[in-house]
Amino acid sequence: MPDASTLPASSSPAPRIAVVTGAKGGLGSAIVRELESTGRFAKVFAPGRSDLDVTAADSVARFFGELDRIDLLVNNAGLTRDVPIARMAEDQWDKVIDGNLRGAFLCSRAALKLMIRQRSGLIVNIGSFSALRPPPGQAAYAAAKAGLIGLTQSLAEEAGKRNVRVNCVLPGFLEGTGMTRDLPADVIELARQSHVLGRFNTPVEAARFVAFLDTLEAVSGQVFQLDSRLRRW
Repeated sequence: MPDASTLPASSSPAPRIAVVTGAKGGLGSAIVRELESTGRFAKVFAPGRSDLDVTAADSVARFFGELDRIDLLVNNAGLTRDVPIARMAEDQWDKVIDGNLRGAFLCSRAALKLMIRQRSGLIVNIGSFSALRPPPGQAAYAAAKAGLIGLTQSLAEEAGKRNVRVNCVLPGFLEGTGMTRDLPADVIELARQSHVLGRFNTPVEAARFVAFLDTLEAVSGQVFQLDSRLRRW
């Protein structure tokens, strides 16, 4: 759990703090490493599920309640259960919606209380191209990620006057992660052909963009698609 007493003392400016949820996967861990490498943060928290269950309001309140400030929240936690709607059980739907959308809402709400008090901060929601053009079997995942775009833009409207920025990043297919390892080779090749550069991003490249957003103080409410597909809808 975070312990503010271990953070380095500083008068001005205050030591900057980042929190990355879902940091155990390929993209999440790359984001943590990239943020740490920038030198812009005194501490980058990457809580595991035992420290932060993003779907449980009490767990979220407890984790963020121990922070004195937060300058960057990356809502990266998520999951998918690819099942056609006709065969999808309600608990399968609920788990996907909770893991991708409820978790982002709970963490954003908790972080926002600190950011409003500071009158500064950035929330980055990690979305998916499935929100724009969902494949068969991903109705729950696509609905959750589309909701995440709506959450991003609505929250940006609400928080902008308090100097809090909110953006959404669609990282696309990422080499070396489950999304490319677990799909059939012909599906991956077809997806690669839809990119005008003929290649996918890597987790490191996507992480660099997330870190770059931290430097853009006049950008909020935007959805960034990190690939070379020309079609969105």
